[in-house]
Amino acid sequence: MGNNSLEATMSPAARAAHFVRSLERGLAVIRAFDADHPELTLSEVARACGLTRAAARRFLLTLADLGYVRADGRAYRLTPRVLELGYSYLSSFSLAQIAAPHLEQLVENTRESSSLCVLDGDDIVYVARVPARRIMTAAITVGTRFPAHVTSVGRVILAHLSREELEVRLAHAELTPLTARTLVSADLLRAELDRVRRQGYAVVDQELEEGLRSIAAPVRDRGGEVVAAVNIPVQAGRTTLAALRRDLLPPLLETVAGIEADLGMATGPVPASSRGTGTHRSSSSPRPPAPRP
Repeated sequence: MGNNSLEATMSPAARAAHFVRSLERGLAVIRAFDADHPELTLSEVARACGLTRAAARRFLLTLADLGYVRADGRAYRLTPRVLELGYSYLSSFSLAQIAAPHLEQLVENTRESSSLCVLDGDDIVYVARVPARRIMTAAITVGTRFPAHVTSVGRVILAHLSREELEVRLAHAELTPLTARTLVSADLLRAELDRVRRQGYAVVDQELEEGLRSIAAPVRDRGGEVVAAVNIPVQAGRTTLAALRRDLLPPLLETVAGIEADLGMATGPVPASSRGTGTHRSSSSPRPPAPRP
């Protein structure tokens, strides 16, 4: 069992006048339980926390009254209610903060840059970005905006809008060609978005910038609504479309799943009345299976 004694937590000299010793002791009792010690007796808790048996018993009984601990014979265990403490921390995080460590791991694994984007009007906005250690032709930072219809992240989000909202957007969209490959037909774009919705990810090949390819997957909140997208851009000269799907799609989908798991913990249940107001539910567009090498 790790050293969880009160003395190890903070020396008396370091405590300010406002310091609440009883709160320190209560938290120490909670931290005494871990994966290696899911059950502890009164004596074990007292020893781990540097408390007398009488004090440890009072803290355990108080935590039991609050629903954070339950007794099982002579042993005590934490209850799922302690997850509320972590939930409070996670709920204070923004989507970008939640996604950041996942993007960092994705970049480390793929050696390619990755970003998290949201839809704002007709544009996508970069809200989190982890660059690879390589010079890219596009200078992109947090806050950068691009027309949604020419980006993989934009198409992923557009593809999951309600049919009514999508048609309104297509009716007034300025489909300006940025390269010779840019889709400038509303019919062709609509067909492409249908395909993106069915397959669960988007690939854009040199439509935003010559020599730049990108793959993106949607990020859904706890209610199944698409709230953002994660992309991986690559240089067309060194990565084929086949390699993009074969090598980068699986880690991209794994990353998105991790973000969604953390996002689900950081947000409460979505009221039924708020669902289906702009995006398709995840049940209509399941995650695609990872391609075989």
